[in-house]
Formats: sequence, structure tokens, C-alpha cells
Amino acid sequence: MPVVRNPAGRYAPSPSGDLHIGNLRTAVLAWLFARSTGRRFVLRIDDLDRVRPGAEQRQLADLAAIGLDWDGPVVRQSDRLPHYRAAIDRLTAAGLTYECYCTRREIQQATTAPHGPLGHYPGTCRDLTETERAAHRTDGRPAALRLRAHATEFEITDELHGSYRGPVDDVVLRRGDGIPAYNLAVVVDDAEQRIDQVVRGDDLLPSTPRQAYLATLLGLPVPHYAHVPLVLNAAGKRLAKRDGAVTLADQLALGSTPDRVAAALASSLGYPPVSPAELLDGFDPTDLTQEPWILDENGLLQPARCP
Repeated sequence: MPVVRNPAGRYAPSPSGDLHIGNLRTAVLAWLFARSTGRRFVLRIDDLDRVRPGAEQRQLADLAAIGLDWDGPVVRQSDRLPHYRAAIDRLTAAGLTYECYCTRREIQQATTAPHGPLGHYPGTCRDLTETERAAHRTDGRPAALRLRAHATEFEITDELHGSYRGPVDDVVLRRGDGIPAYNLAVVVDDAEQRIDQVVRGDDLLPSTPRQAYLATLLGLPVPHYAHVPLVLNAAGKRLAKRDGAVTLADQLALGSTPDRVAAALASSLGYPPVSPAELLDGFDPTDLTQEPWILDENGLLQPARCP
């Protein structure tokens, strides 16, 4: 694997709303992984999808409030569209793309059928003739652009989960509305920002082989991965805004402080209730629990002991 010079870790939220406690906890872990290994830590706003006005500013303010810092300017995917188009052009020139005219409903019906892996595109449009493609265009169906994958599985190595082999399919590279798809954008961004360490929630582990495979097709380095446990609600489901006082603003409204929230996050990781900066010296990824953190109440977060 090529050596990445001046490597970095990153945190890349989507500005669709305020960060909740689970998002903040993952951000703290991404920061600790990067800083403890001498990497830069960069922030990227993944804003190719839904954007809520003011969300990005609140997210950045919350990250700073709990003690995180970052290197260089914040990067926004919406400013990088030419980079994604160039990557798509390279794949197309190599014969690795095709147009897909399936509707969302048709894809959902196909990917829930018993003949293939759940959630995987079965290749409905993969071998359309030019006549069939022309007919779809005449019908006015917008065409997404998909990867013509030549693998069905790909193996990655994760710092917490070890070797993980997952399925690969013909992922969307460009949506029907012309917007580059997440799986392509994140691969291009990570490589061009020299991000060789990706720390994120373990709910994203199943999608990682697709992204790593795509990186190899583009001749890009595959990052080191660490998929960390999520924060769950009392019912054992992934934390959501409807689960009560789950944002920093919610906690402040109950009378907490950013320092106390940061201390509670440290406690949830099995460390003393201190700031992220104070965790650096003793941080060891091998000590991290593999279990999720369950928020069993909607009230004020309490660290094990307040610093």
C-alpha cells in the first residue's frame, strides 16, 4: 500500500441537523485516534444531500465547545464537484460504468426479492442494449450512473473488528439528478485530503468494502479503518433526535455545560471524566469496548465524576 505523506484522520458530518450525543462521541474518538497517532485532524462537511440552514455552523460550534480542534479550513463536498466528475470520467473511460434507469420503487422491489443479497442492486440495467437505453431516454427516465463491478466481495482490515469481508455491488456513482453519490465522493475526498485513517460508527462497516474496492479501481490508497460502537437509546436502537435531550443544546438547556458533556463522553469510553485533550496521553484504541453505550434516560448526562 502506498505511503501517505502528512496523513490525516477526519470527521465528516452531514449538515442535516444538529449533532447528537452519538455523533459527538464518534467525533471525539476520531479526534483521539488521529491526534494520538500524530496525524492531522480535518473536518469535511458532506453536503451533497439534504442541508438544513445553520446546521453546519452549529455543528462546528458544538465540536469546538467540547474541546475538539482541527487542521486547515473546513472542506465542503459541494465545492468539489469537478473532482468527482473527473473520477467518474476515469471509470467510464475504463468501461466501468453504465446507465441505470430503475426507479426507487423498482430497486426496492428487486433488492428485497429472494434471489439476491438483501439491499444489493441486482444489475437490472447492466446489460441493456443501446436500443433499450434509447427507449428509456424517450420515456423521459433520468439515468443514474452505476459502477460496473467485477467483484462480488472485498476484504478490509478494521482496527477493532479485524478482517472483514463484505459484498460489493454496482453502486451508484452519480444520481439521476446529476449529483455525485456519497460512495464515490467519500472515496475521492479521503484520498485527495490524504486521509489514511477513517474512524466512524460501526453501522457503516457493511458499506466499507464497496468503498475500499472503488478506491482500488481508481488507483487510490485504501485507508486504515476503525468502526466504533454507537450510542443507542433505551430500546437498543440507534440514537435519534426524538430520543429526548440528545444534543449539546438540549443538555445546556437542562443546566449542563460543554465540559460536563465532554466528561460524560469520556466516561462512556471507560476513561476518567476529563476533556479530550486530557485523554490523549492515556488513549489506547485496544482498550476500547466493543459494546454500544446505552442512554437509559432522557435527562442530564452525568459523568462518572465531574472534573
